Amino acid sequence: MKMLYFDDFKVGDRFTSPGATITESQIIDFAMHYDSQPFHMDAEAAKKSIFGGLIASGIHTFAVTFRLILMTGVITGSNLGSPGMDELRWLQPVRPGDTLRAVLEVLETIPSKSKPDRGIVRFRYTTVNQRDEEVLTVVAKQIIAKKQQTA
Repeated sequence: MKMLYFDDFKVGDRFTSPGATITESQIIDFAMHYDSQPFHMDAEAAKKSIFGGLIASGIHTFAVTFRLILMTGVITGSNLGSPGMDELRWLQPVRPGDTLRAVLEVLETIPSKSKPDRGIVRFRYTTVNQRDEEVLTVVAKQIIAKKQQTA
């Protein structure tokens, strides 16, 4: 998919990423660096946890989600950053072997009043597994560049 600019986005637009399969080694590696809880790092300890097995860190799931969003290509190059996110929810654990896809939905477009070369797009990110179960949702604001006008 091609990169889109602020004025290209319309409320209700949806973009779906390709899939990415999460491996046990990715889960453990991420946890060892960023979220060293036993149910993310130790398969035996995870079996005894409330999850009954190894699961990915929620932060890992969000990082994968954002990577999947970038893989759609729609904001790669036009994204100028983010002033923040709201309503982050982890709805199902992500386990080794799960294949995740992310859906980007446009909720609102807000032209900048002070910087005419950009605007904010409010997106809902929804991450689903191979059974189409939602595993993560979040509402994020992205600052998106407008197309440069040529004279």
